[in-house]
Amino acid sequence: MTRDEVIRLGAELGIDALGVTRAEAYVQTERHIVERRERGLFAGMKFTMARPDQSCHPESLLPGARSVISAAACYWKPESPLEPGEGRLARYTWADAYEALREQLDELGHRLGGTYRVLVDANQHVDREAAARSGVGFYGKNTMLITRRHGSWVVLGTLVTDVELDSTPPLTTDCGECRLCIDACPTGALDEPGTLDATKCLSYWTQAPAAIPEGYRAALGAQVYGCDICQDVCPWNRGVEKRRSELPEHDTHVDLVAWLEQDGEALVDEYARLFVPRNDPRWLRRNALVALGNTGGPEHVAVLTRHAADDDELIAEHAAWALDRVRSRT
Repeated sequence: MTRDEVIRLGAELGIDALGVTRAEAYVQTERHIVERRERGLFAGMKFTMARPDQSCHPESLLPGARSVISAAACYWKPESPLEPGEGRLARYTWADAYEALREQLDELGHRLGGTYRVLVDANQHVDREAAARSGVGFYGKNTMLITRRHGSWVVLGTLVTDVELDSTPPLTTDCGECRLCIDACPTGALDEPGTLDATKCLSYWTQAPAAIPEGYRAALGAQVYGCDICQDVCPWNRGVEKRRSELPEHDTHVDLVAWLEQDGEALVDEYARLFVPRNDPRWLRRNALVALGNTGGPEHVAVLTRHAADDDELIAEHAAWALDRVRSRT
């Protein structure tokens, strides 16, 4: 099977973008990861940054690896209006877009022949580097992989194979002089184009096992997990709503009071697709308290007062902060 035949097969399987590159070390990416880790820019995040000696070496992921096939799947869906008392999840969490991509890549590997390995949402491989090398997209100033047709509203996956394929060329475009994402970030997490300081990133703090810094809480608004600000303002992301207008509005907003009141184990199970440190529901409740502080009204004073007296110091402190915010508006 030739490279072009692989790309046509990927399209037949429903993959939104596909490219091919050689299975060789990502030397510059490995160096960047090490440098940024030494600067503390990753905060407590691990993922592909934990073992760059592995994640930047696709040639070591499969005996006799020759080619890396990179794939992108668009996850953008229309959003229903946010109602009072609701919190918002980042778009990528609304459904498991990785599952379908994993199945598509497995079928692609089966049809291609040879020996292969599929890596989707895996710490063992830096998917964005393969996607950039193969022309699936390019690195944006917000550090996201930006595709031509779907912008950065994509998840990525990889198929490493021992089949020799010609590479597809990288894209020759970039962000140019645009800095909308940098200017829009309320915490200045993109202080260098293409470099994210996770210690300032709102998405990181919704997932971190620690108190959310008080100076960042108001910027979260109704957001209870993740952050889409730098994607919402990106010009490359305009137009996707027209191409996917046939999809129904997706109502995945969360009931903030329910996050505070329901059984903790049931809460974590319901949102198993989210990364929650040690599967501890207190981190989700912390986020709900911040969102209520930013958007709640008099009807939430009672529940916030109750949680402000919680034995858990983390919950009590965030509830007290939220209570002060709500009272200041009433």
